[in-house]
Amino acid sequence: MVVSQSYEASAQQPSSLSRRGLLAAAGAAGAAGAAGLVTAAGPAAAASPSSPSSPSSPSSRRRSAALVVHNARVFTGTSAHAAATRHEAVAVGRDGRILAVGSDTEVRRYVGRDTDVVDAAGGTVMSGIHDGHAHPMDAASRSLRPSLAGAEQTVAELRKTLTGFLKDSAEQEPDGWLVVEDWNPVGLLPHGTAPHHTMLDALPTRRPIALRGGDGHNLWANQRALDIAKITASTPDPVGGRIVKGTDGRPTGVLKDDAQPLVSQHIPEPDGTRLADAAAKTLAEAAASGVTTFMEAVVGRGELKLYQRLAESDRLLQRIVPAVRIESDMTKDPAAAVSYAKKLRAEFADVRGLRFGTVKVFLDGVIEYPAQTAALLEPYLDKDGKPTDHRGDLYVSSAEYGRLSAAFNAEGWQMHAHAIGDRAVRTSLDGYAYALRKTGRRDLRNTTAHLQLVDPADLPRFAALGVVACMQLQWATRNIWTMDALLPYIGARRHRWQYPARSLQDRRAALAGGSDWPVDPLQVWNQIRTAIDREGMAGEGDLYRAEEGLGRTSSLLMHTLGTARQLRSDRLTGTVERGKAADLVLLDRDVTRCPVADISSSEVRMTLVGGTVVHDAQSSAGRAAAARVTRAAAGPRPTAYASVHGRHASCGCG
Repeated sequence: MVVSQSYEASAQQPSSLSRRGLLAAAGAAGAAGAAGLVTAAGPAAAASPSSPSSPSSPSSRRRSAALVVHNARVFTGTSAHAAATRHEAVAVGRDGRILAVGSDTEVRRYVGRDTDVVDAAGGTVMSGIHDGHAHPMDAASRSLRPSLAGAEQTVAELRKTLTGFLKDSAEQEPDGWLVVEDWNPVGLLPHGTAPHHTMLDALPTRRPIALRGGDGHNLWANQRALDIAKITASTPDPVGGRIVKGTDGRPTGVLKDDAQPLVSQHIPEPDGTRLADAAAKTLAEAAASGVTTFMEAVVGRGELKLYQRLAESDRLLQRIVPAVRIESDMTKDPAAAVSYAKKLRAEFADVRGLRFGTVKVFLDGVIEYPAQTAALLEPYLDKDGKPTDHRGDLYVSSAEYGRLSAAFNAEGWQMHAHAIGDRAVRTSLDGYAYALRKTGRRDLRNTTAHLQLVDPADLPRFAALGVVACMQLQWATRNIWTMDALLPYIGARRHRWQYPARSLQDRRAALAGGSDWPVDPLQVWNQIRTAIDREGMAGEGDLYRAEEGLGRTSSLLMHTLGTARQLRSDRLTGTVERGKAADLVLLDRDVTRCPVADISSSEVRMTLVGGTVVHDAQSSAGRAAAARVTRAAAGPRPTAYASVHGRHASCGCG
């Protein structure tokens, strides 16, 4: 990257991006102050961007910029036709807002004696990525523990791996927990092998062991851990979860969804300092990926305290919208749920960088075999394609979700529903319809997330109800999860309606994007690419590209302005126009014109939040963060799901 004090000198005067406080390296003091604009200027308080974005007014001519980026392809993101308008430069004011957008010649007038000038070398300048559904603090916690990286292994291979982890932490004998991340719940080989606590009990230790599923919906414990949790054959399933039991009625050691805390509540929390340091590193990785705003999709007091600690140490790099989790049993008492959320907001209202007003509810689980806890309108099929009597698990009824939504909407809070199966999606829409009738409020942008399977009859309801569809389209590719683990169990007719992004867009639904990190590695640009070609870097072919692939501009808008609208921050961020906060990303290429496949390998040269650089690719911290992102994206992934369940003549997936 080239920084200089004049356009003419930029080609001869390379230097670092950290010459002054504005251009501080990622993680430096001041980043949290930039992110803190959310607290002071939420959707209601944020100044509307001035119009036009041309720098022609007399008052703007008198101001010099703190930073000017020129020789760029500026994607303003102001409309579906934004890519057709050619802008080459952006000026950032000293108040952290965008001062001007236009041609190199127009923006040149904002270059003063102390203005930093960046030559974009033809790369894209655009709004920072808004991630509408992620778990950054969980990513931090996971990073402190050993990982199975989603590998498929025989029981013997798994034991060998776990034995190595035990040796690496031998000082924890005999009672310290071994917690291992990214266990693949369908990855035991040979096919048909079901996890059981006896497989873990055979390890050379008496330590309690818990393997956490990479999907976040499954946990596998050994007998020592079950004993600590006092889980026996007589232990009832908690609301919203299931204790898997064998034919003998005894627990197998596998806990699903809201049964997981029965064990996890006994696992000691990581040291607070180590956890905060890990969280700072994960946010630096997100900045290196171009993310400027997150919705933290599940928060309680623990996550909020961690954000508080980051803010107090000036290490909170992004704007954060925390979604307060409402447990399944709490949905039955809307007044108590509202009170709980309000108390958390009051306790952490002064944390710089957080903006409250969203709650999260899990309506179902996951759809892939063998978990099949996603709620379906029609039953799952067996391995031979014949209907079963199982329709998955719906954790909250339509009536309960409607009353809960109405209670929160009446207080100005926004709902965010986890809904994988088509029955869960319909439940969310039914709940929002009830809330709309009761409150009359359409401005809150209630959201349904994931939408792996949507019944066609429900597609028009999103726009009709003003519901945002927050989709994780890096999953919308032909692979073992969408084909082998799913097609045989739902059939071709339903399978076609996976992640129906274009069908929703054609019916004028508002689309937003999210990563669900760390369920998957954070691969922002591959995510944007996969929304277009429905194949991505690792796909084995496209998943209904002709029917559901988005256009390039639509994908870029979905992950910027679309998600800013979901998060009710679109008056502040999400586009590149004068008056908006300078939450910007500079890329190494023109993503509006390069081959679609090349979008995946885009590199972020600079990320700004509120005019403050939170990632500088030339700094040592920036290089380290980018390297961690690359390593995580290159981790091993399952490659042979057919070995888990065999082939299915009924569906043709073999």
